Amino acid sequence: MAQDYTGGLKKSIASYLDWTTVFIAIMLIAFGLISIYSATYDSAMSSYFDRQLLSSGIGLVIMFVVMYIPERWLSSNSYLIYALCIGLLIAVLFIGIESHGTKGWIRLGSFTVQPSEVAKLGLIFAIAKYLSVKGNDIRTIRDVSIVIILTVIPFVLILRQPDMGSATVMLALLFGILFWSGFDLFILYFFVALPVIILMALKGNIYFISAVTMLSGISFLFRRKIVLTIIAISIFISVGSIAPVFYENLQTHQKARIETFLNPGSNPLGSGYNVMQSKLAIGSGGVYGKGFLKGTQTQLRYIPMQWTDFIYSVPNEEFGFIGGASIILLYLALIYRAIKIANEVESKFHSILAIGSASVFLYHFFINIGMTIGLIPVMGIPLPFMSSGGSSMILNLTLVGLLLNAYRNYKLNR
Repeated sequence: MAQDYTGGLKKSIASYLDWTTVFIAIMLIAFGLISIYSATYDSAMSSYFDRQLLSSGIGLVIMFVVMYIPERWLSSNSYLIYALCIGLLIAVLFIGIESHGTKGWIRLGSFTVQPSEVAKLGLIFAIAKYLSVKGNDIRTIRDVSIVIILTVIPFVLILRQPDMGSATVMLALLFGILFWSGFDLFILYFFVALPVIILMALKGNIYFISAVTMLSGISFLFRRKIVLTIIAISIFISVGSIAPVFYENLQTHQKARIETFLNPGSNPLGSGYNVMQSKLAIGSGGVYGKGFLKGTQTQLRYIPMQWTDFIYSVPNEEFGFIGGASIILLYLALIYRAIKIANEVESKFHSILAIGSASVFLYHFFINIGMTIGLIPVMGIPLPFMSSGGSSMILNLTLVGLLLNAYRNYKLNR
């Protein structure tokens, strides 16, 4: 008697698919498409919605394909993926398309590829592969040095474009993996504290002194040798003291972004314009918002290229606090799922892939939303799944595919 395998197949797929993560990703894509449609509605830029819709479709297909790729294949080809990404970063410096002062895109027919986005994937694979090799330990000088070198190569190449925002993602990715892998917390704290010291030094002496005092006090809580603590505090003071000198040697647009962050109202019609208009749009949305396609700042195009870096202001203006808070909760849920998967899987390779993906999502989420509300300098960091950009969308859905892959293998091996 013939057997019907259809029911078993459906059950198998349903059992090994992380429906929660898929739902979160689709909801974020939906919010993004609605926001891009509104930001470009009845304008010459309406084609951005069509492109984002196409990129979302391609990305979802890739996501499910990645979910079923064997772990052995991913692991054995990790360094090849990394090498290809480095090759693209080198190629873009010679044949790349320049936009807004950054030579960061390669044209392939009617499509463009942003190598800095793809490089995030390559770096995650390379570090995951190296640290998952038996005998390698992030707490040794040799192994941490190799991981840092793997990170510095794409970091420097991206800086050459120049694209400071995308370059910092590489560092955030590195820090997330180092933290997860058991690297020394005091050293991580030291390097995280340095940017705070620099910014406060640029803001003024009183801020600099306050920051040094607070961060020095925290340094003692780690209970390390007094000599190491004093050295760290001395470096804080030294770096903060010379920060203004380096600031004077920055390019004009880099100075403008830092000045906008430190004092958003200093140039309301210039570098601070986008931030001020974004904050106005978010604040004017109230609790429930003005309604779809009824946002004043959005529909009157007060925020230039709102469908990219400042996309978060659209749902806040049109759907209010409820819309903005819902998006934040979705991102936090996605990051939680990634960390949960990283913690549950037995494979160290899959665990680092998952925590690397979580680090990318967390950094982009934190920086982009911080930019739109004036808490973080404008760095050109897109909001995952929502900001317009084909390379970004496909990269983010590929990362989700890696999470699904890790979850599927975890379920299969139970």
